[in-house]
Amino acid sequence: MRGRLRLVVSLLAATLALGACSGPADEPDAGSTSAPAAGGAANLPGPVPAGLALRPAPSGSPGAPAFTGTLTDGTPLTAASIWADRPVVLLFFSSWCTTCAQRQDALSELARSYRDRVVFVGVASEDEPAELETYLRGHRVEFPVVFDRDQTIWQSYAVREPPAVAIVAKGGALLRGWPGGIDAPTLDARLRELVIAE
Repeated sequence: MRGRLRLVVSLLAATLALGACSGPADEPDAGSTSAPAAGGAANLPGPVPAGLALRPAPSGSPGAPAFTGTLTDGTPLTAASIWADRPVVLLFFSSWCTTCAQRQDALSELARSYRDRVVFVGVASEDEPAELETYLRGHRVEFPVVFDRDQTIWQSYAVREPPAVAIVAKGGALLRGWPGGIDAPTLDARLRELVIAE
């Protein structure tokens, strides 16, 4: 009887020790979050809306530099696969850029208003992942964001410092770019002028 009691106590102690190390399977670690990464694959566009009317790109427009990058959650993104179906706005920014921060809330709202008709894609560089995540959540960025660690994409668009904006037509023609960026009302007007057929 005494040997059996020792065995039960030993098993109970081992079970408690294992439970203390791993915790219940359905409880997240204290440092983890259940929300998907801001700027990740959850923000990729849905289907192209039926009846989307777009202006044709002017003849002779140069092709936008194609790129493949990695979203903030590690998901690969190929720009040409997005602009094959609809226009794209590329927003080049960094979390430490004060002009970017001043304009971001209005740009985030504009992106929501164009959801699935025109895809906004952020291209962040010169940043730290944690600071970028804080920026994206703080400014309610709900579009995909590529983390351009080595500035390859920035260089292909001749971006020297943030902010900068480029509009790419459906099919990949580079319509317009703005070193220094533009504000949301001006971008909205340019989208209606260059890509959206009312």
